[in-house]
Amino acid sequence: MLLECIKTRRSIRKFKPVTITKDQIKVILEAAMLSPSACNTRPWRFIAITNNEMLNKLADVHPWAGMLRTASLCIVIVALPKTQESVQNGLPEGFYPQDCGAATEHIILQAEAMGLGSCWCGVYPRESTMNAISQALDIPSEELPFCLIAIGEKDEFPNPRGRYEEEKVTWIE
Repeated sequence: MLLECIKTRRSIRKFKPVTITKDQIKVILEAAMLSPSACNTRPWRFIAITNNEMLNKLADVHPWAGMLRTASLCIVIVALPKTQESVQNGLPEGFYPQDCGAATEHIILQAEAMGLGSCWCGVYPRESTMNAISQALDIPSEELPFCLIAIGEKDEFPNPRGRYEEEKVTWIE
């Protein structure tokens, strides 16, 4: 059941060494590409990194991504804001953060469903972090690094949390 996967998913910051195959990565990326986007503009591209040297470099330049030193994979979501310009009279323009957020959520849930751990590390909208990641990965200026997602075999197992809070719900019946 999806709700159980959502409940057990936690941010993992310690990973065991393991190889994640290209086929596994493709499944994770397919899940991302199935996420909704404004007017189906799909304002994203993905960078899949398994190279240890680059994982360490990203850990060096992102202030909260130290877990990349033990991760097997980092998926970088790169936002493509221009893909939403001039579509349906500008209707989807500016919705790329929500769209990339949905793709990120699909990635971390797919990783959990595959028995892998993940940690979502925000990049956008922090200018200094965006600049550092863009420089490290040679991302063109019209594209925006949105987030890094560390993925690997879990080496920690935080307890699931229940988070339903009735007081945050307004019922209109």
